Amino acid sequence: MIQTVKLAKLVLSDINVRTRGEDLIEQFAADISARGILQNLVVTSVKKPRGSYGVIAGSRRFRALKLLAERGEINEAEYDVPVLILSGGNDELSEASLAENFHHLNMSPADECRAFQHCLNLGGDIDAVAKRFGITRRFVEGRLRLANLAEPIFDALASGEMTLDMAKAYASTESHERQLMVWKSYGANSYHASADTIRRVIANESMKSTDPVARLVGEEAYVAAGGIVDRDLFSDNGDRWTNPEIAQALAAAAMEAEAQRIGEERGLAWIRPVASNSTWEAARGLFHVHLPSLPLSEAQTIRISEIEARLSIVSLEMEDEDLEEEAWQALDVEHDALSDELRDAGRREKILPPELAPRVGLFLTLSQDGRMELGDTYYSETPLSVTMVEPDEDDEDAAETGDDGIESEPAGETAPRTPTFRIEEGETGTVTGGNKEVSPDEAAPGGKALSQVLLDQLSVQRRDVLGASMIANPALALDYMLFAMVDKSTGTDETCGTTIRASHPEDPVRYDAYPKSVAHDYLAEVREGLDASWTEHKSMVDRFDAFRALDDEVKAAWLAWIVARSFKAKETYSHRQNALQNHLAGLLEVDVAKWWRPTSENFFDRVPKGALLSLLDEVGGPALSSRHASQKKGEISTSCEKLFAGDAVIEADVKEKALAWVPAAMCFNTAETSTDRDEGDEAGETGEASAPDEAEDDLASLIDAGLAGPDDGDDGENVSIDDEHTSEGDDDQLIDDGSPAVYGDDDAVSEWAEAAE
Repeated sequence: MIQTVKLAKLVLSDINVRTRGEDLIEQFAADISARGILQNLVVTSVKKPRGSYGVIAGSRRFRALKLLAERGEINEAEYDVPVLILSGGNDELSEASLAENFHHLNMSPADECRAFQHCLNLGGDIDAVAKRFGITRRFVEGRLRLANLAEPIFDALASGEMTLDMAKAYASTESHERQLMVWKSYGANSYHASADTIRRVIANESMKSTDPVARLVGEEAYVAAGGIVDRDLFSDNGDRWTNPEIAQALAAAAMEAEAQRIGEERGLAWIRPVASNSTWEAARGLFHVHLPSLPLSEAQTIRISEIEARLSIVSLEMEDEDLEEEAWQALDVEHDALSDELRDAGRREKILPPELAPRVGLFLTLSQDGRMELGDTYYSETPLSVTMVEPDEDDEDAAETGDDGIESEPAGETAPRTPTFRIEEGETGTVTGGNKEVSPDEAAPGGKALSQVLLDQLSVQRRDVLGASMIANPALALDYMLFAMVDKSTGTDETCGTTIRASHPEDPVRYDAYPKSVAHDYLAEVREGLDASWTEHKSMVDRFDAFRALDDEVKAAWLAWIVARSFKAKETYSHRQNALQNHLAGLLEVDVAKWWRPTSENFFDRVPKGALLSLLDEVGGPALSSRHASQKKGEISTSCEKLFAGDAVIEADVKEKALAWVPAAMCFNTAETSTDRDEGDEAGETGEASAPDEAEDDLASLIDAGLAGPDDGDDGENVSIDDEHTSEGDDDQLIDDGSPAVYGDDDAVSEWAEAAE
């Protein structure tokens, strides 16, 4: 039997199975304030406080009432709450609480939509309905939008064939025509397309309100010109403008007017508006004009010399291994500051000769936030070369003396000379898109320069490829290590491209700031597989003796690994590749494509869309590039990752090219080298041969002789690294040490490394 109990006499019972009672309490309280309690609570009497009842079902209604009481909207001592009073043991009461909550069934989304639509049809307004139900206006608008879905789409939602997320995707536009167009292609089945896919297809022919063109035009001007705004009530990605051609026409007019104003003000040949922040496509066929720069002032020259001298001192001090960490950090900060100052000090102001202005132009671009920005790179329609003409010494002398050779009296300070320029036409300019000033090693497909950060990351990954390839050839690693130490001791200024002291090189990017590769993971795998038992000793002497006791194969593996991790990623202040590293790559027959593949993370997302299309044209011709030309950059990047990983279904010859392609910045420039040999020094005179293969096979003897020295009781006179393999008639025999012939083969290298351990 339903009774009423004052709110002040109700408490929340521990028997109540619903523990999360705060969900949507504000919304529930607003509804109770508007309509009162529509359903009774289920309670049971409690001993304390005397005369009170514990709520075992209806905890959210109870909390909503308490919230209204706290706000002063109701009086706890006077407010009557309808309740059903149950009695029994805790088990029975707990089961009753579970049954009341478990069998509660929420309305379907379709029923919610029709209900809100019915409330408004009775004469209410959206704000009033939202207030009565304690929900936002946008929520009500969203349910009304769903109620107005095209009939077959709403029927699918009502019957449960379609999820609420899919329905929201179709409702991202009010147009039934566009809804039904997509419905015919995808239907309600999420196996064919996700909600995101539906939303993207619907939005394909519209423009986001956050698009740079939309931000430049403004919604008010767009609507005034007849444009329609499609409100997206189910995401925060911005509304859609269904008439992008109107926005584009308004933006073009605004940019044309601004371009004309700037052109007249500056006296340039042209100002071309581009509704994008990239001018790569627009500048195709034009020529980059290199303007002359003012010479460095005497003060700048002096300061640059001071900075360079101090940088040399700081670099030497930082190489001190005994330097305290705090002192090293201070020097590192000073080094970075000086490097930045040196870069700024060397910048020189560009000069645009007045006579050149009518022959060149600039691009007016659009930033991401919709602001028009004037570029600072000048272009011409024909190749132009501009040279500053230095004053002739004879002219300077003539200015200081009269016609009769008598020196003139100075009439005050000499007026500065106006610079003159020589402008020539010819094939001396740079065609945009073929960017001749960009080194091929630093260029993306299509000719545009790669970013500094990407070049640094690729240089580190190229270094990892060389290190991974070196693992399989410890004999070459030993030769390299010894040469680098000896060659540096002669005082040469050339670098061997290694730290060689076995300390880890200072990479241009942090360890966690560049994508990892097969080569990187393989180096880590080799390190984990090394025998490190000798490192468990605390004493340095004990560790050394334990290391000496290792098998020769184990020490050879340690040698190869320590050399592999010593490679520098690049020269300090440039991206020039190290010649000796390139020669090593040639000797190792490094196949970069087997150790490293381009992905969206490590390359494709980092270069412009035009570069990706140029790359697709390079490997598959116009048919492949045109197939992706209308796609967005992210979609092209994803397709490229599949194609260059060999996962795309495509012609065999295109697949072969894609699997072999790596950017120039990842390639080793292995030049052919020729070595003059004196035939009198070869085996014909000495009767012996020093083949590289024999040196590799005798690595164990070399390590033993170099590190351990003669054993106790042996005077060392009979030590020879060739004794074991020298035999008559076998001077030129090649020895197979079991190492893999193809160093880029991960499986072969791993198997050989395991055998060596």
